[in-house]
Amino acid sequence: MSIHNSDIKRVTTHVLQEMKLRNEKISMLTGYDFSMAKIIDSAGIDIILVGDSASNVMAGHETTLPITLDQMIYHASSVIRAVERALVVVDLPFGAYQGNSKEALTSAIRIMKESGAHAVKLEGGSEILESINRILSAGIPVMGHLGLTPQSIYKFGTYVVRAKEEEEAEKLIADAKLLEEAGCFALVLEKIPAKLATRVAKEIKIPVIGIGAGNGVDGQVLVVHDMLGITHEFSPRFLRRYHNLYEEMKGAFENYIRDVKSQDFPNEKEQY
Repeated sequence: MSIHNSDIKRVTTHVLQEMKLRNEKISMLTGYDFSMAKIIDSAGIDIILVGDSASNVMAGHETTLPITLDQMIYHASSVIRAVERALVVVDLPFGAYQGNSKEALTSAIRIMKESGAHAVKLEGGSEILESINRILSAGIPVMGHLGLTPQSIYKFGTYVVRAKEEEEAEKLIADAKLLEEAGCFALVLEKIPAKLATRVAKEIKIPVIGIGAGNGVDGQVLVVHDMLGITHEFSPRFLRRYHNLYEEMKGAFENYIRDVKSQDFPNEKEQY
């Protein structure tokens, strides 16, 4: 049984703003391929993020840094073909926007034109404001991302909770307000103290989506492979596993192998 708002036929940035105003929580999951995105969308998810986490869960890289713009467009195109209701947001990958606002605009335009996506997401605050402004000036919706920013992992050197110290917390608040003023339609806060995330959600008018940021924000996002238990090595405190598909799928594969080896499959009813 679906529990999403069936009155919403298509989620837009305007719809998300209305959801925040009426205190309706926003649901968001990652998606990288047609088949999975079709199931996620039919369940009634509000936002599908074509995340650069595809670098980890789809390609097996240790970080998000190696994934390319062409690969992000490929994944986004696959997701768009499956979606009827959700807003589809695509991560601009590392190297596609940092330090060069003209390249940032070119990257965002390619994603929108070649994949059909609805918005892009960028990591960072004041240091990438020029890129955000340039993308917004072209009419492309932008979602911000503050706190733990995985594309900067070698700068941080660790995936620990961010903004625990007052100086970093104050910069995060200032950056959140800066992104709102620039025109971002929403903001992801990753792995920061719950009290700080709640404060940000109260002090800015745009929706705030959390991952490891407590329940005082306007919505939540998880990586679909993590919440389904397909990945099993990764177990941060904020992750709730809604299934254990690793064991279920492994068991199914083992049953198939056994049936083939024993010549039980295919049986007489499974052949022509």
